[in-house]
Amino acid sequence: MQAEVHPDPSGPALDPRATSGDPAPASQPEPGAWEVIRTALLDQTGLVRALAAGRRRGAEAPPYLRIELRYVDLKGQRHLQITEYDERQAHTRNVAASDSEKAVDELLDLPYGTWHVETTTETLRLRYTKKGKELLHRQEDSREQKTGHDRVKQRVLDPAAPFLIELGISDHQGRVKPSRQAKYKQIEEFCKLLAPALDEAVSAGRITTGRPLQVVDLGCGNAYLTLAAYHLLSAAGHDVRMTGIDHNPAARKRNTRVVEALGWQDHLRFVDATIQAAELDVRPDVVLALHACDTATDDALARAVGWEAPLVLAAPCCHHDIQKQLKSVSPPAPYALMTRYGIVRERFADVLTDSLRAAVLRQVGYRVEVVQFVDSQHTPRNLLLRAARTGAKPTADVQSEYQTLIADWQVTPRLAQLLLPPAAEARPEQAAGSEVMP
Repeated sequence: MQAEVHPDPSGPALDPRATSGDPAPASQPEPGAWEVIRTALLDQTGLVRALAAGRRRGAEAPPYLRIELRYVDLKGQRHLQITEYDERQAHTRNVAASDSEKAVDELLDLPYGTWHVETTTETLRLRYTKKGKELLHRQEDSREQKTGHDRVKQRVLDPAAPFLIELGISDHQGRVKPSRQAKYKQIEEFCKLLAPALDEAVSAGRITTGRPLQVVDLGCGNAYLTLAAYHLLSAAGHDVRMTGIDHNPAARKRNTRVVEALGWQDHLRFVDATIQAAELDVRPDVVLALHACDTATDDALARAVGWEAPLVLAAPCCHHDIQKQLKSVSPPAPYALMTRYGIVRERFADVLTDSLRAAVLRQVGYRVEVVQFVDSQHTPRNLLLRAARTGAKPTADVQSEYQTLIADWQVTPRLAQLLLPPAAEARPEQAAGSEVMP
């Protein structure tokens, strides 16, 4: 079977196996694409796994970030298992096979932008263009359907994984040490958000397959997240090339020793550099930054944007820069109380800083989500900025909201200084007197 080749370089890349033989014709909107996907989803003996993610252009966001489907056997009866993911957790329900048609039709009616369907004989990728047309790619494949129902809650990171033992998070019996439970939980919850975000980026064609996956961790420190991400993505079948960037010689030496003990040195390296000065030979597909302090998070986001990284996940740490600026400004009425008390001003500055970061990223071609990635009992710095590069131009409303916010609060975000042109990131005192166009 010939796979369709998409003429748009921003579209999903095909597996190299799909391009063998005679040149395939250019991809055309396929009238029966929706029916092909529906038939595959209803095939109780052929469906292996299906994933829907993203949002169609011009449509409201679906109720869940993504959904996964597969068939399972419960008490001798086949069911369609539907797992729906929101920002914090997964919600699973099992629909009897006799009712699966209704359930599938309801899911297909939701405005997801992409469907990735794996069956025992092929892989199907359906995406909707900016004009709402359906484009379907089909690739011959072979895999086994597994319908066992695992009732045991699976952890993303096995506590007995060798890298956790080498890092001292788990003991030699494969149990997380009581004193390292919080650190383990942080990196596991971060990885829980990394995995589906990468799946969505691949399904949407923002990250191409058939080549090594390039991942960089900026300000990697002791490399807890670096090693966890490498372990997770490699176990998922990706050919990962991981780079940890840090300017701490002692940490880099320790990290290198751990990697060599694990035998990962061919695919995982550490580079001596500051975040601002970091240089890479190959553009990264994924940029990570866990708890880079204060404006180091802005530096990490700016480096990711400069590389045009398709996927960025950053968990900010302290927010001193905006806090200091708020001490010397007159708050807009009637919000003076929000900066009068130190603890309130500090917490408000955290929220304002990350809101402004998201606003800046939206102006440079990224779709941004701000989510809580772990409970506050494990770390008070528990927000995550998850940004996917779309290349979309900012709307007038996006720019106007940002300009109004910085003018009212008289602050200058570090990220804006790094990414926006002078006219867009001018001092708020200058912008305050200017007319904001509707």
